[in-house]
Amino acid sequence: MSVLSTVATLTASRTGRAEPLRTVRHQHLDEKPFVLVPLTLAGEACAPLAALAGTDPEHPTLLTVHQPRNRAERFRFAERLAALLLAYIDGCRTEAEPYTVGRGKEKEERLRCRRAPQLLVPNGEGIAYVRLLGRLTRLRATKGPYAVDPSVPTLGKWLTWFADLAEFPDSGAMLAMTRLLAANWATGQSSSEDSHLASLLAWIDPPEGSDGARAAREAEDPAVWPPAGPSTDPVFDRTLHELMTRYDEASDDRGREAVGRQIDRELSSQMLPTWHLMWRGVELLRKLPEGAHVPGRWALDRRWFSEYAEYLDADGRPQARRDQAVRAARRLARLEDAVTRYEAQRAYDDPLVMAEYELTGEAFTGTVTARDEDRFVPGDRPGSQVWRPTITLRTGTDTRVGLAVGTEVKSPARPGQGARILDVRQEDDGSHTVVLQLEGGFARKRKPPAPAGTLAETGEELTYTTLNPTAMPSALPDEENTPWTHGGPPQPYEPTDEDAEETWE
Repeated sequence: MSVLSTVATLTASRTGRAEPLRTVRHQHLDEKPFVLVPLTLAGEACAPLAALAGTDPEHPTLLTVHQPRNRAERFRFAERLAALLLAYIDGCRTEAEPYTVGRGKEKEERLRCRRAPQLLVPNGEGIAYVRLLGRLTRLRATKGPYAVDPSVPTLGKWLTWFADLAEFPDSGAMLAMTRLLAANWATGQSSSEDSHLASLLAWIDPPEGSDGARAAREAEDPAVWPPAGPSTDPVFDRTLHELMTRYDEASDDRGREAVGRQIDRELSSQMLPTWHLMWRGVELLRKLPEGAHVPGRWALDRRWFSEYAEYLDADGRPQARRDQAVRAARRLARLEDAVTRYEAQRAYDDPLVMAEYELTGEAFTGTVTARDEDRFVPGDRPGSQVWRPTITLRTGTDTRVGLAVGTEVKSPARPGQGARILDVRQEDDGSHTVVLQLEGGFARKRKPPAPAGTLAETGEELTYTTLNPTAMPSALPDEENTPWTHGGPPQPYEPTDEDAEETWE
């Protein structure tokens, strides 16, 4: 937890109301997200019990399994969920726009969907449930003695795609509501308590006449606000067990239907409060302005979505149970790049995030006190000169500059202009004087005068940081060029009978 987060938490505990941690929202929030509130059978990791799903806040679709230990009922649940989610995904593919990849002779024009699906679940456990449900459905056979409907493995492939992207902080394809809210507001409770959706929202938006602490205590009553899933309340489990026993012991179809309707009502009552909390959270998040880099990250999500949809159209294989060594290394490198890029973009978009880096010495803010527009330095070739203007900044007395001479820095005010620290001096009053050499960012001009707005004016306040939101990704060889020392090119994954025989537990 950063210093600013700690201060915000202490302030929230004193005032009884959540404190904002961000000035903008750093995740895309679709106009029509697909909300999924799942429940599982107690004691089993992924035996589906029920779900509320859909894109309409007022009309959720109820999916239930009256006997989760029955294999046929479990797969009927998967078929019904597939009918909803796959229709939503297909609706995102109705319009596409061209975009270009590569440079020079390798330039290629492709099509990217204008929309991408966004799946919202209540908490991190919901993401884990989606991952496991995807694993247990994508490898099922559509022919043979245990055949399932063709939509089931397709659903599993898409659920795995969502769960894989959920690991990347710069992706908005699948998000947990508790994580979204906790990233934007600090409450007066612990981080583990913030994983409880009802109490988290109670701190952020308490009822009129109450405060966050009191409302959060009331929200912890499972009789009023049932758990957000996928685990259920133990007291409710006893009621459910009695109903399922009656369902199994019913003597005819009419009796089972009557008990089944009662099970549906009980399950719906457990999920509806969470369903309403999900959309309440969506409304609160939509009130926050979107960060400047968010559209670019969502465009990348749309690209991944478009490419994966085309892959499935071409009868693409399901994701492997485990990544091979080469693909695991590539995935890890991509994840590390995504984290670095996302953190930098957040700081450039949000002064509150940048302030955290100023406290750690990775950024500083100062006022321009002088500039040398006509400065030239020796170039790489003998006798050559290159234009390298400088600016001098003076920081505040409470600002610590922890960057060494020679460090490359950038400013969010001019992200396309690189700079290098030439000198750092501490003054008698505790402030610092920093001399920066500017390298580029002058509309390709190579001599003065600088184009208007490209060279900072005296009196302008600027922030500089080592963070770079446009850092190049890690360079790894293509899979087909994997050297023999690393096992050579990986073989394509082929599902086996053993894969299709995984259990739901």
